[in-house]
Formats: sequence, C-alpha cells, structure tokens
Amino acid sequence: MPNIGAEIIFILALTILNGFFAMSEIAIVSARRARLQQRAAEGDRGAAVALELAKSPDQFLATVQIGITLAGILAGAYGGATIAAHLSRALVAVPPLAPYASAVSLIVISILIAFVQLIIGELVPKRIALSHAEPIAAFVSRPLRGLAWLTSPAVNFLGISSRGLLALLRLKSQEATPVTEDEVRMMMAEGRQAGVFEKAEQDIVERVFRMSDRRVSTIMTPRTDMVWIDIDDPIGDSMRTMCATDHTYFPVCRGSVENVLGMVSVKEQWARMVRRQPPDLSAELTPPLYVPETTPVLKLLETFKQAGRHIALVVDEFGSISGLVSLNDVLESIVGDMPSADSESDPPAVRRADGSWLLDGMLPIDKMKEHLQIDALPGENDGGFATLAGFVLSQLGHVPRVAEIFEWRGFQFEIVDMDGHRVDRVLATPPRGEHTGATESPQAEAKE
Repeated sequence: MPNIGAEIIFILALTILNGFFAMSEIAIVSARRARLQQRAAEGDRGAAVALELAKSPDQFLATVQIGITLAGILAGAYGGATIAAHLSRALVAVPPLAPYASAVSLIVISILIAFVQLIIGELVPKRIALSHAEPIAAFVSRPLRGLAWLTSPAVNFLGISSRGLLALLRLKSQEATPVTEDEVRMMMAEGRQAGVFEKAEQDIVERVFRMSDRRVSTIMTPRTDMVWIDIDDPIGDSMRTMCATDHTYFPVCRGSVENVLGMVSVKEQWARMVRRQPPDLSAELTPPLYVPETTPVLKLLETFKQAGRHIALVVDEFGSISGLVSLNDVLESIVGDMPSADSESDPPAVRRADGSWLLDGMLPIDKMKEHLQIDALPGENDGGFATLAGFVLSQLGHVPRVAEIFEWRGFQFEIVDMDGHRVDRVLATPPRGEHTGATESPQAEAKE
C-alpha cells in the first residue's frame, strides 16, 4: 500500500514550486527598475539578471507560466489518482456513500488541493513578493534564467504562438511607458502620508513641475516696477536710489529705460568707496544680458549658468524692454515668495474667513490657479496674459472700474482697487458650496 504521507509531501512540494513561480512573476513585474539598477551598481548580479528578464517579458513570463501550469496539473492529477483512491476506499465502508465513493472522493480531494494551491501556491507568495519585490527578484532571477534556457524550445514556441494571436487580433505590444509627472505626484503624496517626505519637499516638487511650463514673463519684475538708474543724474541721487532698495544690480540708462547702457552693482560702488575712490557708474558697467519674454524658466536657468550672470533684461517681440528677471525670481518660483524682513507691503494673496481670496492684480496666473484650485484658464497658453490683471482684462475686454464684477465658471471676481488703469486688487469668491485652497492660516498661505 503506498505511503499516503509521501504522497501528501509530494503534492505540497509541487504546491511550493507553484508558489515559487508565482512569487517570481510578481516580484520581477512589480520591482522598481531604479532600485534594481542601484543594487546592480552595488555588485548584485541577481539584480542585473532581473533587469534583463524585465526587459524581455515574453520569455520570462512564458517560463513562469510553464512552471505554474505543470506544477498545478501534476498536483491535481497526482492527488486525484492517489489520495482520492485512499479516500474512496474509506468511503466505501459508509453504505449511503458507497455508490458515489469515487466521485465524492475526487471532488473533495480536488477542492482541498485547490485550496492549498490558492493559499500556499498563489496568495501568500504574491503578497510576500509585493512586500519585498527587489530582493526577491534578485534572488530568483538566475534560477529563472537557467530554467528559461532549459525550456527554450517550448518558450520560443509559446512566444511565437502568442505573437501570432496578437497579430490576428491586430494588437501591438507596447513598450513600458516612462514615469509621468502625475505618477511622481502620486508617489510624493503617498510618501508624504507615509512620513517619507515632508510637506515642503512635496511643494517644491510641485513647483518645479509647474515651472517647466512657465515663461519668463510670469516671474519677471514688470517694466513699471523696475528700478533703473539714469547715468545723467547726480551720483549722489543715484546712490540713494540704489541704497533705498533691496536689489544689488540695476540697469543704467540714459533718458529712458529703452536706452540701456549696461548693468551696475551697488556692491562695486561700495567697494570703490572703501578704497577711497568716488562712485563712478560708467567705470563699473557690464554689458546687459537680454532674454525674450517667451523664454521658458528652465531655459533661463541654463542661460544664467552659461553666461555666469544672475540678472537679465526681458524684451518683447518688438525689442522693447518689458521687465527684469533675476536668479532670485527663479528661486522664488521653486521655494515660494521670500519677502524681506522689513517688508511692509501687503501679501499678494490673502484668504478670508468666508473662503474668498483677496488677490494682487500682479499675481502670476500659476499662483492664482494654485490658490483657487483651477486647472486651466482660457487663453493662457496663447501668451495673452501672465497675471491675474491680464486675465481680468481678457475677460472684460475693457479697463475695469472699482466694484465691477464678472463671473467665470462659478467663480465671482470683483475689482476691489485700481491703480490708475492697472488692476490692483481683486476679490475672488469660489462657487457656492466649494471651499478652495489649503486649510492653513491666511498668513501662512500668503507666504507660499
């Protein structure tokens, strides 16, 4: 009489083999390539082989499926032929079940083997693989590659058959898609919830992504707010003008900002005075760096690095000066506004208790969208406007008046203050029932 214990051990061995293949499949498929590349760079040969298997999924998946299929079929067939026979002989002794002993024993044994296969051969190994994908992928990769070599004829036949069926269905195999910005945002959000990333890190990554779509015109100091020096003014007046601001570099012009002679640094003038030399703007002029207002911010950063400059004049399509941009403007677009310690100006965005926002007209549209949680504005990609004031003018079609109101997609915009013909302050009220923006205090939000 065959040993039933040995038969059970053999079936468990097949089930464990099935679990090995299932675990291998999930581990290699779900392993992150960046982590495998890091392990491979550190000398882990298994990680390098796992990367090779991940690049050729047809061969690796066919090998795994051969192993899973054979292990499952052998376990079911062997259990039905051996253990079911033992159970059938036992059921014959029960008169009511005697006529159905073979069928009942086969059904019972099949159900038990299927349960064990699901738990030990599928679910538990896959859960383990998901929790430790990279180490397991590196561990199983070389045995899988060896098995793939041994079963290469069957693997090649299965690969040709699957590709033929895909061709009949007119389906093309697609390469793995690269990581997208949305996926990175989701990973950052998950990492922040898990305590891996701080909120500041997540905010910086978000701003970097937004910065890639921004142009110089959205971060520059507009021409109307530029501080420039007229070389024909008395040097004392010029020095007082430069010392009254927080800036270091200033355009030096003659008569108007359109006639730029160069750039001057107030530090260089102070250095001359320390050396007991009188201030002289013309002696310390440096040629200005010009950039078009449509230049992407990231390209501007590269321009600064290549030119070794920290400041540039922005020109429009007609060659006129439209503003000034500095490396500090780029930095603020990444980390947020950094007002000076003695700044007493009103914050550009203040959230009120009712959920509405009091916004500066010169607020860049990307920050406006961030505060109001708006995905896109009509015409923003056409270069028609770069600030909230420009958006207001594009919607109204005329210079607005104080207390004038218009609506857009449920939002209500009210002109609170005008500075001449320029929109100075706007009150933005979200649609009724919506609560836009973060839940932090207005002071904290205004600094973002």
